[in-house]
Amino acid sequence: MLTPNIPQFVFGYFGILRAGGVVVPCSPLYKERELEAQLLDSGATMIVAANDVVGGNDLFASLEGCRRKVPLSHVITASVTDYLPPIKRRLARLAKVKNVSRRDTVPFVDIVRKSPPITKAADVDPSSDVAALQYTGGTTGTSKGAMLTHRNLLSAAFIAAATLPMEASDVHLAVLPLFHIFGMTGVMNAPFCGGGCIVLLPRFVISEVMSTIEREKVTVFCGVPTMYIAVNNHPEVAKFDLKTVRLAFSGGAPLPVAVRKRFNELTGGNLVEGYGLTESAAVGTTNPFRGGEPRDGSVGLPFPSTDAMVVSLDDPDKVLGTGEIGELALKGPQVMKGYWNNKEETDLVLRDGWLLTGDIARMDEAGYFYIVDRKKDMVSVGGLKVYPREVEEVLFEHPAVKEAAVIGIPHQYMGETVKAFVVLKDPAKGESAKPEILEYCNTRLANYKVPRELDVVQDLPKSLVGKVLRRKLREPPSAQ
Repeated sequence: MLTPNIPQFVFGYFGILRAGGVVVPCSPLYKERELEAQLLDSGATMIVAANDVVGGNDLFASLEGCRRKVPLSHVITASVTDYLPPIKRRLARLAKVKNVSRRDTVPFVDIVRKSPPITKAADVDPSSDVAALQYTGGTTGTSKGAMLTHRNLLSAAFIAAATLPMEASDVHLAVLPLFHIFGMTGVMNAPFCGGGCIVLLPRFVISEVMSTIEREKVTVFCGVPTMYIAVNNHPEVAKFDLKTVRLAFSGGAPLPVAVRKRFNELTGGNLVEGYGLTESAAVGTTNPFRGGEPRDGSVGLPFPSTDAMVVSLDDPDKVLGTGEIGELALKGPQVMKGYWNNKEETDLVLRDGWLLTGDIARMDEAGYFYIVDRKKDMVSVGGLKVYPREVEEVLFEHPAVKEAAVIGIPHQYMGETVKAFVVLKDPAKGESAKPEILEYCNTRLANYKVPRELDVVQDLPKSLVGKVLRRKLREPPSAQ
């Protein structure tokens, strides 16, 4: 599946599963090299691909470039205009959305029109048969295909729908990309289990998001922190009625406490933070929406049917106690079968049914979990551990800072030192804001945690789901 959030993604996804096939969701923004690698690794033989040119951007170009290098026997084209009513189709043309005919392809709508309905689903083993090859985001290295079974996906969807809880009267905003595991579970599979209505948006444009919430009376908004930051900082947010949102769930990246509080002030919504990853079909832990109170900075309690513990970074067989910092491990029916064609990596993360997440965490006395940071993102300053999230929380509290990210950089004497990148609410302040921000950090952080370098940037490099790409920040400026 190589499309943005359009109806054909949903139809194609469930059609593939019903026929007994395996879904391989791909980003329509992949470059030729990225797409070729994923298609070759998965062995995909059929693809449903967006064929539009949008504002001069050809969504089909990457596939066209690698098409002869991959074992595709069928290419099915889908246009963002296929299921639009006539008036919106004309408006799309005015907005420079062009449905282009491609050689040796079959239109999705023709297949639907000419094919009889499938009256009997394929015979599959829910526990062992793979339903989706969901590739990891690759934010810390090479992307790997997580094998998610039918049982994994169904369990994740029902657990999420029941916990939040989702209701048949709900209207869900689907602006998270459906090809990403958070979007697949949170704004497609779980809402279907809850029986609600889904409103598809092909991309995140803040004004469109807020007008859609107002027009469609959206009640459930699943997003990533950058989306809530965009709402909080929009100069005209007060002009939109966002009060219909009763549930807002944040995942994919740490949610700064200041962002959660501000969003709830603006909307009256109940925004809480949760945690999941590709390998657990996006379901791990969540702060409670009912029967408990969200805790600042926490990703909450394990979802139902899910076990969680913190284990030693040096010895995964050693379970740590309350307040001790180690690696978070998860166990439940949503945990993947393993990595596709990669037993070595599978054996590193799956142990006796437990998934070693690679995230550093601690648990408090009430069983709430706190993600301290990624194992690979931890900074060692002269042997002292610095967790970027702790520094970022302080930066987000400064009134001039809109976004922040922290990394470790080499240091001749200390081994590593802390470097921060900030996006300012008022770009005009520029370099003049740096001394004030650093002094703010000095009064709130131990000396070794204070950034030794601070760059003011226009924006931060992010994945398609909005996660800050620290590996990009580590690259030299010429490579960024």
